[in-house]
Amino acid sequence: MKVSSAIRRPVSALRAALRTDAGGGLVLMASAVLALLVANSPLAPDYFALLGTYVGPLSVLHWVNDGLMAVFFLLVGLEIKREVLDGRLRTWPDRVLPGVAALGGMVVPALIYGMVNRHSPDTLRGWAIPTATDIAFALGILALLGSRVPVSLKVFLTALAILDDLGAVLIIAAFYTADLQLPMLAGAGLIVAFLSGLNRAGVTRLTPYLLLGAVLWVLVLKSGIHATIAGVVLALTIPLRTSPARPDDPTSPLHGLEHALHPWSSYLVLPVFGFANAGVALGGISLAMLLEPVTLGVALGLFLGKQIGVFGTVVAAIRLGFAQRPAQAGWWQLYGLSLLCGVGFTMSLFIGLLAFAETPALETETKVGVLLGSVSCMVAGALVLLLAPRPVADVRD
Repeated sequence: MKVSSAIRRPVSALRAALRTDAGGGLVLMASAVLALLVANSPLAPDYFALLGTYVGPLSVLHWVNDGLMAVFFLLVGLEIKREVLDGRLRTWPDRVLPGVAALGGMVVPALIYGMVNRHSPDTLRGWAIPTATDIAFALGILALLGSRVPVSLKVFLTALAILDDLGAVLIIAAFYTADLQLPMLAGAGLIVAFLSGLNRAGVTRLTPYLLLGAVLWVLVLKSGIHATIAGVVLALTIPLRTSPARPDDPTSPLHGLEHALHPWSSYLVLPVFGFANAGVALGGISLAMLLEPVTLGVALGLFLGKQIGVFGTVVAAIRLGFAQRPAQAGWWQLYGLSLLCGVGFTMSLFIGLLAFAETPALETETKVGVLLGSVSCMVAGALVLLLAPRPVADVRD
């Protein structure tokens, strides 16, 4: 029996990404490896000089971190809005398990980092670094594992990562904001009001939204709030529906922009960010650096904090009857997934750059900690998922 195209639910870019993020994840991994190779080769002086070269008012590194990454945050905002209103997170029962897992996966790593850095007030500012999950890496690894990972687990990780990203955005806005410039902030507020007015007026052409979004980015950049927040705010004003009668409308501006941005984010923005920020001169790394509070706090937060926080809250929520275990997923598979949540590469590096923007030595320790923690979680998570027995039946105990 044919399913009418009128009632067939469209596949969002986010869900399509479950099939394609292996490629994006591999490109991101390759860019990080390339950055490490270049930073430890005769090309290292040219690499660091290029990143510090000014193009207009910003250096190349700042254009990448403040400009290109605004595109990534715009996509994150679009995905959050779509999934909350019409997707995997549209009802409270859908939100319970990924919600508690995301919360546990943020709180426990932050506590571990805080415990390691409790005697160092200067480094406590980095408490949020190990709270993030890199969805591109994690979904890429799941995709490479193929049928050994049930689709329900991939959907669960996607929902968890979306809520994790939302938490990261709120943390950046609340805790990593410089001195506010009220005139610029007022101007940004005025632009947001215009954008909201376009949405309410039923304007569906993307051009005015994007033009106003560019102005919003400049004002937010000059306001003291990190410029990437402009991408999230812009996303929340993009129309999801062309009419009340057409929820989850595949012709909506949000769908169109989401699909258009996804390949650019996966294959250009994130790899360029990885290449620009993962370069660490390994010759300067010693055992003493590995035991520094920042390095140790980040690495332990990602490796121990994420698995304890995610898996612990998932087990508690299921055992207490607040949520059901994802279909065809066993406990070992959920544990393997919890380990993969500790791959915090992109967002962890990003938060680290905000936390220690004025302290290059601490930035280096952050990068080493992120690489150590992320690689450990990647290897351990993949091994657990490869060796985990598949449930004979979908018995949810």
